[in-house]
Amino acid sequence: MSTFAPSERAKAAGASVEVDIAGLAPGEMKTVEWRGKPVWILKRTTEMMASLKDTKTDAELADPNSERNKDELTPEYARNEFRSIKPEILVAVGICSHLGCSPGTKFQTGPQPSLPDDWHGGFLCPCHGSTFDLAGRVYKNKPAPDNLQVPRHMFLGDGKIVIGKDEKGEA
Repeated sequence: MSTFAPSERAKAAGASVEVDIAGLAPGEMKTVEWRGKPVWILKRTTEMMASLKDTKTDAELADPNSERNKDELTPEYARNEFRSIKPEILVAVGICSHLGCSPGTKFQTGPQPSLPDDWHGGFLCPCHGSTFDLAGRVYKNKPAPDNLQVPRHMFLGDGKIVIGKDEKGEA
């Protein structure tokens, strides 16, 4: 019976998305929509990547190794200090794990309103103040219980990413 087949709209809602990142410069972020959610693609600078290797910061993170809800939130290939396949590229769903607000970018380092004086750059949720580092890992003692989700994705050469699909299949 064809009545049980998904509609074209339903297929499109879960379809993978191909994104051209060839023109993305270090420090720039692109936002695309996948399954009705904002997905961030951040090309990190050398300084941004270095901040993620700071072991002092790990002690301030709620889940530095992405072990909580790992199958739901972080594919195996992104369970590293960068939470990514390529250290310079972060792919993350831009929705806070607390109540679903969308955090804003706070890439500037140093003291700023609502951020610690030793801020290394990252994301700040405007709703309840949860902070995330440049790998989308949530800091301790914040309302957000989990790191930002890293969707299944893969690279098609250096200039394209497919979100919602990887070598194991569709998300």
